[in-house]
Amino acid sequence: MPITILMADDDADDRRLTQEAFEEARLINDVRFVENGEQLLDYLRRTGAYAPPAEAPRPGLILLDLNMPRKDGRTVLKELKGDPDLRQIPVVVLTTSKADEDIYKSYDLGVNSYIVKPVTFEALVDILQTLEKYWFEIVELPPQKE
Repeated sequence: MPITILMADDDADDRRLTQEAFEEARLINDVRFVENGEQLLDYLRRTGAYAPPAEAPRPGLILLDLNMPRKDGRTVLKELKGDPDLRQIPVVVLTTSKADEDIYKSYDLGVNSYIVKPVTFEALVDILQTLEKYWFEIVELPPQKE
């Protein structure tokens, strides 16, 4: 059964490339996008524009950029992992930052994986195929809540 993937990234080009990479990789997952941390939390809590459940299916995986306006990925990660209703959703940081401080902080806050965004489209396709295989074929995830 396809699992919804939710990507939070403020860069429209990165969102577009990721959508194209999912299509190129022929992944069947439903991919949803938000542009900042506030939208991500609204989506997960089904508030604002995401209040109707059909607008915000619970994701089985979150791809999170660290450097976003309004609420950055670090703040969002802290809120997510502190919320008993949301903390079980796996979060993969997908960011341009290679800074040791960001890597350590992300893992301290409970991120499940940390990936530096690749520079080529082909590498992005490879990463997404690997993520799909790992998270949806190998790992046993908790049953989906609604």
